[in-house]
Amino acid sequence: MTNYFKLFLTFLVASVVLLACTKGDLPVDEDGLLITQRAECAVTNFELLGSDLQTVRSKAPTIDTTAQTVNVEVFFGTDLKNVYPQFSLSSDCKLEPKVPGKMDLSDLANPKVFTVVSGNRAVRKPYTLIIKYQP
Repeated sequence: MTNYFKLFLTFLVASVVLLACTKGDLPVDEDGLLITQRAECAVTNFELLGSDLQTVRSKAPTIDTTAQTVNVEVFFGTDLKNVYPQFSLSSDCKLEPKVPGKMDLSDLANPKVFTVVSGNRAVRKPYTLIIKYQP
């Protein structure tokens, strides 16, 4: 009788684990990210790291959610050909294009534009990354 009980418990645990691991009917996007009902999208913080993975910002960035800009001042002489931009976004948002890691942001005359996409994937806000050297 105890063998049947152990077999039953094993079957029950396995069933619960299998059911818990399935995605069910949850919608996901092409990146495998969950699509939610959130329409908000914004950049909430920004960091810029050098090739040594230390910050190259000389002060905190200025994020303007109305003008959709991120203004960052970097130390004089910073090599912007090999930097790692890091964006923090509102909940459930994603960034396009994806930041592959190291980027070349040295063309200060043509600021890079990143688009923040809302959790429901219906709202898209382009943010311009404006970089200036410390005087």
